[in-house]
Amino acid sequence: MGIAGNFIERNLMAFPGKVKIVEVGPRDGLQNEKRIVPLEVRVELIERLGEAGIRAIEAGSFVSPKWIPQMANTKDVFARLLRGPDVQYSALVPNMKGFEQALAAKADEVAIFAAATESFSQKNINCSIAESLNRFKPVASAAMSADIPLRGYISCGLGCPYEGEVSAKAVANVAAILEDMGCYEISLSDTMGKGTPFKAQAMVEATLERVSLSKIAIHFHDTYGQALANILACLEIGVSVIDSSIAGLGGCPYAKGASGNVATEDVIYMLEGMGIETGVDFNKLLAVGQFISEYLERPTASKVSTVFGQNRQASR
Repeated sequence: MGIAGNFIERNLMAFPGKVKIVEVGPRDGLQNEKRIVPLEVRVELIERLGEAGIRAIEAGSFVSPKWIPQMANTKDVFARLLRGPDVQYSALVPNMKGFEQALAAKADEVAIFAAATESFSQKNINCSIAESLNRFKPVASAAMSADIPLRGYISCGLGCPYEGEVSAKAVANVAAILEDMGCYEISLSDTMGKGTPFKAQAMVEATLERVSLSKIAIHFHDTYGQALANILACLEIGVSVIDSSIAGLGGCPYAKGASGNVATEDVIYMLEGMGIETGVDFNKLLAVGQFISEYLERPTASKVSTVFGQNRQASR
């Protein structure tokens, strides 16, 4: 093994050997698109992600179509899907009605969501943080009774569009409540994409005082181009679950100026370069990103995919 190989092997001791990718493009990515994506395209996107080796896919949400029209046909998406045997298909639910719809659709997992700031909670779901968590108690109880895994999201962990800086302890407090409620995994989100590496580490480290490492996931938007750096910083302290979105799709209708989630292609490229196992077929993943970008008629937000696309064009 050469000098570079020895360096990589030595430094990998500080990082997880395997990382779970949670693909949020079909839900969190598409929900901010103004052009309604038809059922067949949503289904093909999800199926191709599974074929590329993604084993956790957020397939949609059961929310009011009045607020998120893009998700109106999620029931039909679940009905139409040819499910991969090792793929977990999840759905975001805002209340018991949404949970019952997810249960009827045979979602493998349900996700609930809270915020780290009162202002964002009011803007997003018209209630306080405490009220939102109380709303989710019956959902958590029902999920436990139905033996369905429950995942939690915390928005605005590294900055709020209404309150600015966010206390890491505020994030940790919400995470602890979600864990007590029964969430097996809690995704700490940088909704605005304003975070930087040391702040990302501080958020995770504060949460680690209340929640075990195995239950922590990270969900970073790339508005300021910091997502990969923030992910690397969190990997360094042991986080091994990363949310990402194919082609960098996404944004947030309640966080003006926030761009899409970090691109799955870029995350996989970095992890492969570090020798960290993901189980994802990189070439198939690139093709999926190209497929959805071409349908949406806009360039991919993935830096890696852009370069590979340019290289393909140059070689013709």
